[in-house]
Amino acid sequence: MTGRINRRDFIKKSAATGAVTGITFGGSSRAAVLTDLYDRQNSPNERLTLGFIGVGARAHQVLSEVLRMPGFEVAGVCDAYRGRVDRAVEKTGGRAKVYRDASELLAAPGIDAVYIGTPDHWHKSHAIAALEAGKDVYIEKPLTYTVDEGLEIIQAVKKTGRILQVGSQNISSPTQLKAREIIESGRLGQITMIRSTTNRNTAGGAWIYPIPPDANDQTVNWDMFQGPAPKYPFSLERFFRWRCYKDYSGGIATDLFVHTMTTIHYIMAAQAPDCVMATGDLYRWKESRDVPDTLNALIQYPEGFTVNLSATFNNQSAGERGIEILGTKGTLTLGRELTFTPENPIEDNDWIVASWARALEDAYFKDPKIRQSEQPQRWDPKVIPAGESWRGIGRNSTMLHLENFQRAVRNRKQPIEDVFAGHRAAAVAQMINLSASRKMPVFWDRSKDGLKA
Repeated sequence: MTGRINRRDFIKKSAATGAVTGITFGGSSRAAVLTDLYDRQNSPNERLTLGFIGVGARAHQVLSEVLRMPGFEVAGVCDAYRGRVDRAVEKTGGRAKVYRDASELLAAPGIDAVYIGTPDHWHKSHAIAALEAGKDVYIEKPLTYTVDEGLEIIQAVKKTGRILQVGSQNISSPTQLKAREIIESGRLGQITMIRSTTNRNTAGGAWIYPIPPDANDQTVNWDMFQGPAPKYPFSLERFFRWRCYKDYSGGIATDLFVHTMTTIHYIMAAQAPDCVMATGDLYRWKESRDVPDTLNALIQYPEGFTVNLSATFNNQSAGERGIEILGTKGTLTLGRELTFTPENPIEDNDWIVASWARALEDAYFKDPKIRQSEQPQRWDPKVIPAGESWRGIGRNSTMLHLENFQRAVRNRKQPIEDVFAGHRAAAVAQMINLSASRKMPVFWDRSKDGLKA
């Protein structure tokens, strides 16, 4: 196993096996359709038995998809809050066994693979324990809580030979595969900037989630939740809103930006940046957290482009508008749909040449090349090429990502978001947090796949 997974080969293999396909047509009036095709004849006869370590809100979404899919069986669940466990067992029709904790679940011989949906500070411990127990792993993003933890998990994957998939599920969607294809074709020209904004202005958007009325020190295992984190007195707010606290989460960078960076690395065939510069602070939600509610980052890549990320929980004017890939020939906007908008640059040097001698000014505008490129509306009408849009239909990206994991486990091949991809996307998020807290640039060391000293 090597650190360099050839994404181009993955795309070719996906197309050859009918994993995804694009049906496209031009014009901005409607979106072309991207469908995912799943060969039911290739569905495995044997079922992959899963155990769920952590069954919070996101885990319940994944559980619902797993229960709809052929080839999966949910055999066990564990969580630090009893209410979640009861609901998960109910969803499985009572078939899932309740385990006291992760170690008991991992010791169960009938479980082939595990889903890990615990808070970030538990990811390394649970992932390595699962790998060493001989289980394949589907783990929610971010892969890790710190950069060094990623290197430890990579070593565990190499040592055990198990499969590990990270759960930034969007890269399994047909629109992201199409985006990669368009970028590789050169249609955008030279890409020098990518930008993305994630703005919210609600309590839920800022992770101030409702707390169930039956939650108390009898139904919540506080010691299990804290695990390797610093110890605090029992707190329902810390338990149910853990994304708001540095002891358990990296906040905006590791919860939101990490999805964006996973996508950018995938569609741009990039691995890691050279340098990250970030700034952010906690301006509004001061009573409910210690992570920033506003964050901005500039991320420079050796491939020759810069990423500009921004997020605030204090205004939703820009909303979550997706990712804009800016090229010299056009812009690709990747959100719920994928849209290509061609460039139509118009030179305007009229105000410059107006200061020249009149004869020189007249000669300038008589040049045929100038007539074509500079304010052509003065002489001839110019037709602006229409853009194109694509949208995905069929199953959602979570199901597609789970199918990718399932195939990887069956075939013992690397999944689309393997341990290296997960490590590098999480590392960018952690570099953003380090830069913002230190108020200085943070650099990546390619020789060790980690931070420069």
